[in-house]
Amino acid sequence: MEVNDQRVLDEILESHGYGQTAVIAIMQDIQKVYRYLPEEMLCYIAKKLHLSEAKVYGVATFYENFSLEPKGKYVIKICDGTACHVRQSTAILNEIRSILGVTQEKPTTEDMMFTVETVSCLGACGLAPVCTVNDVVHPAMTPEKARELVKALKEGAGAGEEAANED
Repeated sequence: MEVNDQRVLDEILESHGYGQTAVIAIMQDIQKVYRYLPEEMLCYIAKKLHLSEAKVYGVATFYENFSLEPKGKYVIKICDGTACHVRQSTAILNEIRSILGVTQEKPTTEDMMFTVETVSCLGACGLAPVCTVNDVVHPAMTPEKARELVKALKEGAGAGEEAANED
């Protein structure tokens, strides 16, 4: 772990008062900065919080929102819940994966720009089918809209806010 990383971690830990009960919030803050939870950082926070590494790792692996693998700048989540599935979310997933050259086994692009994931439900069934880009909801998706969204992201339209506002 680099010195800059240690400073960032110390600032995060300090902002939470080095409290053991804040371990989830601490991990959320770390993941916001690094887009995942590097193993050496989990060991570091375990030491600083006087918790076992097994306990910290257990928390990191219990919650689905935490990732121990690096993710892209843009995390695209495609809902595959019932409402989205019956409205062809699989076609949207396949289109995005095809455009980006990713798979279920290798969900992140080589350039670390995109990670594509499926989720059981995004809680937006009335807007189905939906996907999110960095937690911004994109309703009534189609394969064509998915192509436009990825194109906008590649062209630097931010986390997709502009594309979302066009609907």
